[in-house]
Amino acid sequence: MSKIKIAIADDYKIFRDGLKVGLSADENLEVISEADNGEDLLASLEKEMPDVILMDLKMPLMDGMEATKIIRKKFSTIKVLVVTMYEDDKFIIHLMENGANGYLLKNADSEEIRKSIYAVYENGYYFNDLVNKALLKKLVNKANFKPSFNQDIDLTERELEVLKLICEEKTAAEIGKEIFLSVRSVEGIRQRLIDKIGVRNTAGLVMFAIKNNVVN
Repeated sequence: MSKIKIAIADDYKIFRDGLKVGLSADENLEVISEADNGEDLLASLEKEMPDVILMDLKMPLMDGMEATKIIRKKFSTIKVLVVTMYEDDKFIIHLMENGANGYLLKNADSEEIRKSIYAVYENGYYFNDLVNKALLKKLVNKANFKPSFNQDIDLTERELEVLKLICEEKTAAEIGKEIFLSVRSVEGIRQRLIDKIGVRNTAGLVMFAIKNNVVN
């Protein structure tokens, strides 16, 4: 496989250096740029685009939340993995609903960080226990609301089939093989789902599916 290009945005150089050391053990991962704030990160994207950004939240000039929103609008193919010290459910849900592909704490070990990079690169999302618990808590707090499809959203059987397979962490190639479609067709259905449902990325599709009982 071609190397997965990574950018690191964090205002602590010692943390960036630690990440680079941890990732250097994997020959399929390549750190191509670093930034200590959101503005510098966005400027670097004009020169070379990474596949995955490891994004801190609290940074000077422009924080990770604002940078993630802008990246989701301007660079839709880039995956954003939040790596932060903030464990608050509100941060987690806000970032996931606004386009982050995964959310990690800074005390995550190098193996989980590697695993999450591969997951967002290949599947478009990484849901760990942290995200799952925050999402579950949000659903429980809305217990008086019975989840149901938005009346304006009419999903075909094929779209539902693809959505369920996406939730099983299948790649586009694996989905295509299972339901006899080309990768291009699967990607087309995935984009149609994103447009219909009104989410920002594959992680948003999974959150929608969980909220609306498409999957358990």
